[in-house]
Amino acid sequence: MVTLDNAITARLKRGDKHFEVMVDPELALSLRKGEDVDIAAMLAVEDVFENASRGDHPSKESVEGTFETTDIFVIAEHIVKHGELHLTKEQRKQIIEDKRRQVVSIITQGAFNPQTKAPHPVSRIEKAMEEAGVHIDPMKGIDELVNKTMDAIRPIIPIRFDTVEVAVRIPADYAAKSYGEVMGFGELVKEEWQSDGSWIGVVKIPAGIQLDFYGLVNRLSKGSAETKLLK
Repeated sequence: MVTLDNAITARLKRGDKHFEVMVDPELALSLRKGEDVDIAAMLAVEDVFENASRGDHPSKESVEGTFETTDIFVIAEHIVKHGELHLTKEQRKQIIEDKRRQVVSIITQGAFNPQTKAPHPVSRIEKAMEEAGVHIDPMKGIDELVNKTMDAIRPIIPIRFDTVEVAVRIPADYAAKSYGEVMGFGELVKEEWQSDGSWIGVVKIPAGIQLDFYGLVNRLSKGSAETKLLK
């Protein structure tokens, strides 16, 4: 259950009647997108208000006449799906900042420069977003924001989402201990244990995290591994 300090107001108007519930902003947005949400976890208070800021409640007759139930979970779901979500200035700012960071992280990890086959650093993505005037709508989902951001920055920097395959050879001294972590980093396409105890594998990873992968392999093998970008 979200705290009142972090909750927002979801409001529904029917004629001259007003109904409000206090909800978690992220879960409320997920519910509006059609996702399955735990309504109890979404609610800050299991109650319906006429004016939440004053603590005023509508009459039971008004609630039943509008929603045909007094079940707060059914009422809250209806209000969030069909009403309006109201963010405070501070909440809006925080959600925008959080979503901007998520968008940058997803693009940095999953996208790359098709001209050089190398990932773009965070600073380059952020600068391109600034130049493109990317607007982060707090009411939009992350997937939609990522797609819109990619469309906006493509005219500024060469970029696309893709995966790459990296061939790795780890010497026998480090192969067994490194195997699990290397496999867990991406999709293992093929592998082969050599007669000398060394391990050769091909790992498919998001293009944007190549440097992280190379860093992992070097750390595990103390710099003795060999890697080759295949595609």
